[in-house]
Amino acid sequence: MSALNREAILARIPHAGAMCLLDSAETWDDTAISCVSSRYARPDNPLRRADGTLGAACLIEIASQAIALHGRLCATNDAPPRPGFLVSLRNVILHTATLDGTHGALSIAARQILGDARGASYEFNVSAMGKMLAEGRATVLFEAAI
Repeated sequence: MSALNREAILARIPHAGAMCLLDSAETWDDTAISCVSSRYARPDNPLRRADGTLGAACLIEIASQAIALHGRLCATNDAPPRPGFLVSLRNVILHTATLDGTHGALSIAARQILGDARGASYEFNVSAMGKMLAEGRATVLFEAAI
């Protein structure tokens, strides 16, 4: 497995244009993925508030995109993409209020803790320059299960 760049990510997840906040997927296997994002800091980030600030809750979206990418990378190559819906967040801790200022590139890690044909649960964390910014658990249900 070699790292995936932004173009390869855009071809695999439904997030398009500025809404795709991942720059690359560095590593992945059957249960985990590690991604990088500097795009979150761009002025055209669609998650910015009207006053231009960027709340830390957007880290959940960034982690969710890593989870979606992991699901697609682990799918059978000839299987069509399965839409998934984020249905639950648990034990989420935001260690900062905003992402304004200098945080550097984000490191996003997600690890599947259980999953089947109906959905999956992941632990995730987002850090920058060795500082934890967000962590928690997310559950995704696939369209057929809803």
